[in-house]
This record gives sequence, C-alpha cells and structure tokens, in this order.
Amino acid sequence: MYGIEPIVWLKLIFVIVIFSLLFIIFGSVMRRWLKVEKKKRFSHNHVNDKHQKIDWTIRIIFIAFIILGSSINVARDYTERIWFLESWYLLFGLTILSEAVRALMEWKYADNKKAYIFTLSQLVFGMILVISILRTNFLGMF
Repeated sequence: MYGIEPIVWLKLIFVIVIFSLLFIIFGSVMRRWLKVEKKKRFSHNHVNDKHQKIDWTIRIIFIAFIILGSSINVARDYTERIWFLESWYLLFGLTILSEAVRALMEWKYADNKKAYIFTLSQLVFGMILVISILRTNFLGMF
C-alpha cells in the first residue's frame, strides 16, 4: 500500500501546534519585557508610508522571483533544480528581508524605540525554530 500514513497528519498538526505555542509564548514574554504594544495578527502594520512602499516593492519582486523560479525549475530535471529558485527558499528570504526592513523602519521612525529589538528577536527565534525543525526531520517524527 502506497501513500501517506494517517498518523503523519496527526504528527504534522502536533508539530504545527508546538511551533505556534513556542512562537506565541516567546512573543508574549518579549513584548512584556520590552514593553512593546501588541500588533494585530495577519495585518500589515507599516510604520509609515515609506515602509509600506518598500514592503510592497519587496513583495512584488519576490512574487516575480517565485513565478520565474518555478517556471525555470519545472522545465529542469528534478535532480538538477536550482536551489535558490525554489519557492521555499524564496519565501524564507522574503520573510527575513521583510522583517529586517520592518526592524530598520522601527529603529528609525517608531515611537517606541524598543520595537525593533522585539521584531529582530522574533525573526531570529522564528528562524531558529524553523531551521531546527527542518534539520531534525520535524523533531524526529518523520
């Protein structure tokens, strides 16, 4: 019998829940420690108009790279794909660059100067979590 075992979905949900809880707890502790106000989830919290323009420019460029990279890699043999044009790497790069720009804008223009420390700490913690989960094969579950 081929296919995905039913237990895989439970393991995946478990990893996602653990990852989310760790990220939420870390964010909550850092927010209280740095006295930074809570941002709305899943919304674009731009510091100013300049930040909004830069952020959307970055997003549009990365969307173009994802489309271009997918087109190039689909035409190639699976073993000869270009790794930096894979969607996963581009999305990881988009997240890093977008949050780094947010931290820079918060450092320069935000009312609370500790907001950039919060953003950078979340970025680093999230990267450590994602890399550790991927490097340990989803914490040894797969």
